[in-house]
Amino acid sequence: MEKYKISELAKEFDITTRSIRFYEDEGLIQPERKGSMRMYNRRDKTRLKLILRGKRLGFSLAEIRELFELYDTRQGNTQLKEMLKIIDEKEALLMRQLEDINNMLEDLSVARARCEQALKSPQLN
Repeated sequence: MEKYKISELAKEFDITTRSIRFYEDEGLIQPERKGSMRMYNRRDKTRLKLILRGKRLGFSLAEIRELFELYDTRQGNTQLKEMLKIIDEKEALLMRQLEDINNMLEDLSVARARCEQALKSPQLN
């Protein structure tokens, strides 16, 4: 079985060892202990990759934990239905944010056009 040191994972994922220890403290990964040394297995590495991907997609650590718990319980249809619910909620949130961003971009475009028009006005020259 493959084993990884904390420094190896930190380097591979371009994060600090402190971040990895934080995810461990949060119960998201559980390395083996050999004295004071942490040894991570392939499951921990995969989970770390999923944590970082989830964060980039806007998932909270609580949501990531919930997804891990669903996966760990292997409840078949219940697990899939819950996963779909979480996906739907995240998608709805992102769609609202996208709408807000598009509205803001439109407002900025209008403001830019007004500023450019004002600069062309003979009253300012």
